[in-house]
Amino acid sequence: MVRHTDHPAGARHLPHAPIRRLARPLARFLRVESASGLFLLACAAVALGVANSPAADAYRDFWHTPVRLQVGGFTLGGDLGHFVVNDVLMTVFFFLVGLEIKRELVAGELRDARKAALPVVAAVGGMVVPAGLYLALQAGRPGERGWGVPMATDIAFVVGIMALLGPRVPLGLKILVLALAIVDDIGAVVVIAVFYADEPRFVMLLLAAGGLALTAGLARAGVRSVPVYVVVGAGVWLATYKSGVHPTIAGVLLGLMTPAGEWVSRTALRLSVADLQARLATDPGEEVAVEDLELLAFAARESVSPLERLEHALHPWVGFLIMPLFALANAGVKVEAGAVTSPVAVAAAVGLFLGKPVGVMLFSLLAVRLGLARLPQGVTWWVLFGGGCLAGIGFTMSLFVAGLAFPEKTHWELLAAAKTGTLVGSVCSAAVGVAVLRVVLRRAPAAPA
Repeated sequence: MVRHTDHPAGARHLPHAPIRRLARPLARFLRVESASGLFLLACAAVALGVANSPAADAYRDFWHTPVRLQVGGFTLGGDLGHFVVNDVLMTVFFFLVGLEIKRELVAGELRDARKAALPVVAAVGGMVVPAGLYLALQAGRPGERGWGVPMATDIAFVVGIMALLGPRVPLGLKILVLALAIVDDIGAVVVIAVFYADEPRFVMLLLAAGGLALTAGLARAGVRSVPVYVVVGAGVWLATYKSGVHPTIAGVLLGLMTPAGEWVSRTALRLSVADLQARLATDPGEEVAVEDLELLAFAARESVSPLERLEHALHPWVGFLIMPLFALANAGVKVEAGAVTSPVAVAAAVGLFLGKPVGVMLFSLLAVRLGLARLPQGVTWWVLFGGGCLAGIGFTMSLFVAGLAFPEKTHWELLAAAKTGTLVGSVCSAAVGVAVLRVVLRRAPAAPA
């Protein structure tokens, strides 16, 4: 059988078009997010099931296992779920968030002001309206502090659900929702840093700022060794942790400071390879010098930016280890009589389920009517409404903010209610979003890959 192809013979050896170089990281990101989102869903279901089973006490005791590091008089630690998962491992998650934000600002939808207008405006609406609804329901009550819970969108879950819907989901909607979720993450980071920080210790903040300045200086000096930055980053994390600001903020800042440009162009790399091949073809018996191999290895490594290398390396670990561990540690809510109708649970659920699509739609409509933005190709208002409903899946970031707003030791009942509302709101948002998109995309042609 003869296989027809759109590529002429030898085209695989030709340089990739610039658009393919920009699209490859996005395509890889969507693949990992879709698979990890489904795995994250399974882990959340397991945690919820175990927390409501006879093994509930063992589950809770396991995540409260003390973990400490002591060197002389210096002690660092806490329990397994809060310290190891929420403070340490989630810093890596937030570092990846910083990398994703940087990528979108440098080479993604947020690079161009006109392209960024719609996701930015939609994200602002998707943060302001849910927070406003929550405050309207909780103003003056003990749960008022949790207004930031329904503000964020869980990228992994949303991308995973859109993957389940198949190829009829327009690429424009995927990119729009992805950019919207990135802006949501920026908003969540600001909220965490400004409103959910303890009273700051300024000496430690100065040390953290000094570590960030050192990181910037090393980058400007051309230091490319990852272990050096790991050591400096660990110092920044420790100073931030001791400062009263949540240490995940250090992860975001370090991610934003990661260089996004390569040192060696792809053209120079191809010329180096071609030169070595030509020399070997001329003299097949010539041995390849170690210096040539080292130079080629350096060129291959530095033809990819540190941002793309780190994102590519960390994304599977975050998607398939850190986020599932976070779900196992935080999604285990014991569902008791009246928990779903608790005022805090209702406020969180309403914020996600109603506030997100209403905020996204109202602000998007305003931006389009004012001529600030236009809908992406293949995205109608009904398709955008379905995407706005999916944006109400707040899971990871909402649970994280809930833990900051309501510390378990002092406000465990409010924390359980906020988690319950997050789960209910996220499930309802997913169900309605899927139903809407299945109906409006039923007769739509399959979107191109």
